[in-house]
Amino acid sequence: MSQRMILLTGATGFVGRAVRPSLEANGWRVRCMTRNVEMARLREPNIDWIQGDVSDRESCARAVEGCEAALYLVHGIGEGEDYHAREVAAATTFSSAAGAAGVERIVYLGGVAPSSRGSSHLRSRIDVGRALRSGPVTTIELRASMIVGHGSLSWLIVRDLAARLPVMVLPRWLRSRTEPVAIDDVVLALVRAIDLEIDGSAWFDIPGPEAMSGQDILEETAHVMEIKHPRVLPVPLLTPRLSSLWVRFVTRAQWSIAREVVIGLTEDLLSQDERFWKLIEHPQRLTFAQAAHRALLAEESVAPVRGVWGFVERAVKRRAR
Repeated sequence: MSQRMILLTGATGFVGRAVRPSLEANGWRVRCMTRNVEMARLREPNIDWIQGDVSDRESCARAVEGCEAALYLVHGIGEGEDYHAREVAAATTFSSAAGAAGVERIVYLGGVAPSSRGSSHLRSRIDVGRALRSGPVTTIELRASMIVGHGSLSWLIVRDLAARLPVMVLPRWLRSRTEPVAIDDVVLALVRAIDLEIDGSAWFDIPGPEAMSGQDILEETAHVMEIKHPRVLPVPLLTPRLSSLWVRFVTRAQWSIAREVVIGLTEDLLSQDERFWKLIEHPQRLTFAQAAHRALLAEESVAPVRGVWGFVERAVKRRAR
């Protein structure tokens, strides 16, 4: 029997790189879509790459031809002020092309719905999911909050803050709670969602096993790194926008994207339920500490932090000992 083919959009991103080996291990032939196919082939020449942009119907049609399913892992955060409208339009274009090509299932990784208005970033993800679910192809939308793993922007911000700041201001918004989920569990959820037997399109939250505040996450990260917890000074008037400035200074995260992430932390991002994990019979997920430990091990296997901040981190660890 020939292998079933799946289109992986966002293939060069954090989640795309993580999920591809699992797709192949589960018998899928993976076609990877990217806007810069030459660079992608230079880095990984043995992958089936195809040039494409989800906002262009013709390239979408070429990419999904012969595919039974598609993973939609594209996000335009940080790509200009109007990225929200462009993301929704691109999702509509992609879904239409996939329907015309006979694709049977789209799986989309979005974000947990905020309890009120939320940030532009979160509203965009919700609206993209709605656009895909309203299209001609049965779509499963999975909603995650913070994903913990090496390569995750949210994890990078947390990891750098915990490792580099002996004293940290605590804005009121860092009391907001979320349910961090390990990249390992996200990958499993994406792969299982492709063949999930369900009538029509649907969305599901995929929370981690613990509800944690921003302060909890920073302190637990410091504990896993075997350094002292940062001293916390409550500063109730420090806004998320102002806070993003010191995030820009301390972390390696791209500021235009980090700013959106920080602004999105102004309220609780908690799941409505855990029904998806029950549907796929995967109730035992990695704890935050376990996921953080794996992320740190993966980072060490790539390269140590260099430069001034590398010196600072090593000094902090020496003091902790």
